[in-house]
Amino acid sequence: MQALLHGPQGLHIADVADPKPRDSQVLIEVAAVSLNFGEIAYASRDARSDHVSGWDAAGIVLQSAADGSGPAAGSRVVTFGWSGAWARLRAVDTENLAVVPESVDLGAASALPVAGVSALQAVRRLGSVLGRRVLVTGASGGVGRYAVRLAALAGAHVIASVSGPGRAEGLRELGATEIVLGPEGLSEPVYGVLDTVGGAQLAEAFYRLEPDGVVQAIGRASRETTTIDFEVAGSRSARGRVENFNVSTPFAADLSYLLRLLETGKLDPQIGWRGPWDRAEQAAQDLLARRIPGKAVLDITASSPAGLA
Repeated sequence: MQALLHGPQGLHIADVADPKPRDSQVLIEVAAVSLNFGEIAYASRDARSDHVSGWDAAGIVLQSAADGSGPAAGSRVVTFGWSGAWARLRAVDTENLAVVPESVDLGAASALPVAGVSALQAVRRLGSVLGRRVLVTGASGGVGRYAVRLAALAGAHVIASVSGPGRAEGLRELGATEIVLGPEGLSEPVYGVLDTVGGAQLAEAFYRLEPDGVVQAIGRASRETTTIDFEVAGSRSARGRVENFNVSTPFAADLSYLLRLLETGKLDPQIGWRGPWDRAEQAAQDLLARRIPGKAVLDITASSPAGLA
């Protein structure tokens, strides 16, 4: 089969062996995949030359799981795994997929797994946010946009932090009550922070917590280390905490919930770029350079050439 592989020339399409599903896995024909900042920025340099990367994919079940779990052949599904998404075929555990309603586009569904589920679980870990002030840093990114929407649906007063005015487009429509240019722009302390940036922004957000507030450290888009000066924190009466967030599996129940929100129009996949998979390298570079608001989706098409344009 064909797959997208990392190489000296960037992402390129090449032939690799077909996956062999285990008893608890289905085999799907991939229709669309979505790219995530982390799987590109932190791609392993030690992976085999034929290693198929990718976390998020949606498609059609070709072969149901031998153990009887999961959907039947012909089902439309969205899937998650820590590898194997960027290919025409994917073997995936049934506990990490959900059936996609007929009214939901598979490309839109492919944008859900890592970004959507991460945002959902992070909002949950803040506890009740009804009527509370919640700051989302990196709010224009894939996780950030989902976090703004899901926190707003949970009843929070959402403050979206972006790097510049141009990155704020669409955030008020998602439920942001305020937009600031970094945590320094906050006028009042916040109860919760959903941080996707890390580095100095995470520290600045921590300094602005209410007593007993909490930061969920979700990502590190800045690629900077975080240094917190507790003398500064003490001078600002910050008595909150920072929690290192890691998304938890299985994904099936959370994916089903997000799909219901998509189906009913309460959630939008926030796709800022979509194109054929032979343009994957362009999409990856635009994502790393933060030129894409929200998610980047690649459509897998039979007419794709054996290399990138």
